[in-house]
Amino acid sequence: MAAEGKKKKLFETEGFHSFVLLLPYGALFFTFILLPIMVAIGLSFTYFDVIRTPRFAGMNNYITLLTGDEVFMKYVLPNTILYAIVVGIGGYVLSFIMAWILAQVTPRARTLYALAMYTPSMVGPLMIQNIWKVIFSGDQNGYANSYMMKLGIIEQPIQWLISSDYFMTIMIFVSLWSSMGVGFLSMLSGIMNIDQELYEAAYVDGIKNRAQEIIYITIPSMKPQMLFGAVMSIVNAFNMGWIGVALAGANPTPDYSGQLIANHIDDFAYVRYEMGYATAVSVALLALVWICSKVANNLFTEKDEY
Repeated sequence: MAAEGKKKKLFETEGFHSFVLLLPYGALFFTFILLPIMVAIGLSFTYFDVIRTPRFAGMNNYITLLTGDEVFMKYVLPNTILYAIVVGIGGYVLSFIMAWILAQVTPRARTLYALAMYTPSMVGPLMIQNIWKVIFSGDQNGYANSYMMKLGIIEQPIQWLISSDYFMTIMIFVSLWSSMGVGFLSMLSGIMNIDQELYEAAYVDGIKNRAQEIIYITIPSMKPQMLFGAVMSIVNAFNMGWIGVALAGANPTPDYSGQLIANHIDDFAYVRYEMGYATAVSVALLALVWICSKVANNLFTEKDEY
């Protein structure tokens, strides 16, 4: 009887109910996130060409990445750092500015403008194929070349998408144009839900302009949305290599001018079939994203004061 009573009490505890509720999420998390990460880490220590059985290689893949991969150190890593700073940080700041501006307009106009800004993040590949590749077409019929030739700025068409002099700039521009994703919507929602009485009290206490209002009221009042937007910007900045491939029509990009870590992984995994090395680069990218996310978390997480 005592054992049955203990068993009954176990199934009635709050901890058991919580375990049952979290079990489906835990199973999905393990199957689709944790398990693939564990497999990738394991494969990163092997030579694996998809056909033959993986062979243990120790730290060779990581040593090659840091000391023997000239393309990675000369092009891929600098490109990724530049792209992450401009598109990640720049896109994040731009998302906040646009969200703040939209919060000042009427509800109907806000809905229309928010939809217009969010749409490129959903249909980016389609619009790249049908708009940006037409604008930057390398013949005289491309809009950029056509207008510049009419204005007398250039005499011959510029091969925008196959020239390493222009490719990264175009890639960054298109990336910023399509950077208003869910992070932008989260920030807009956060700004709209701030209690207006806080602003009134702040002006009574001495705040004099909109800049101080943003620094002392808006940002501190929406730290969860700012954190979410920061994480989404970090993930997108390191995962948008497809834009360069879509613009160039090939991987690698022209003279590696738009080659990011994500493109480097695809090149070794799906073109060269060097899966072991590709997973080592993937693990390095995962570590880089994790470090950046921890920095963002420290910036926008409330710290307990004792």
